[in-house]
Amino acid sequence: MIKHFKPAIILFFIFSVLTGVIYPAVVTGLAQLLLPRQANGSLITDGGGKTIGSGLIGQPFSSPGHFWGRPSATGPFPYNAGASSGSNLGPTNPALVDAVKARIEALKAADPDNKALVPVDLITSSGSGLDPHISPAAAEYQINRVAKARNIAPAKLRELVQAHTEGRQWGLFGESRVNVLNLNLALEALR
Repeated sequence: MIKHFKPAIILFFIFSVLTGVIYPAVVTGLAQLLLPRQANGSLITDGGGKTIGSGLIGQPFSSPGHFWGRPSATGPFPYNAGASSGSNLGPTNPALVDAVKARIEALKAADPDNKALVPVDLITSSGSGLDPHISPAAAEYQINRVAKARNIAPAKLRELVQAHTEGRQWGLFGESRVNVLNLNLALEALR
């Protein structure tokens, strides 16, 4: 009977070392060698080297003088990377309808002169709840509010949004988008 268990135990330890130690070490080493910025979380730092965020995870902005990102569905606090998930509320769920109505009212209250339709990505969260991007239309919707709060010409903000609009990935996938953290950092640099 031991002769049947011995090969199984040996293979268990071999594959444990192979798949639990060697493979992760090789993949981590290759990632650090070939794509170090991405492997370390696409961190964004300020001029002093202090980490202020990630280009892959959204951050909450609520000041009228900043562009706002998509709502986050994570808990216990917004953009919690350890709790990535969508709201899992269906389109007919009254909780989702109420949340969307409240977000529309908050956007209208922040900029009562804006009569444009609210872009959907400003009132609904993404599938992960962490999306750091908004559509160019969502950025355009916020220009007048930010311009008033910062006393900047809207045309200057349109140029800034255009300069921070990323095209489709590899020219094929997805839609044009604006990274909210990068846009707000550029906005701060205007001061």
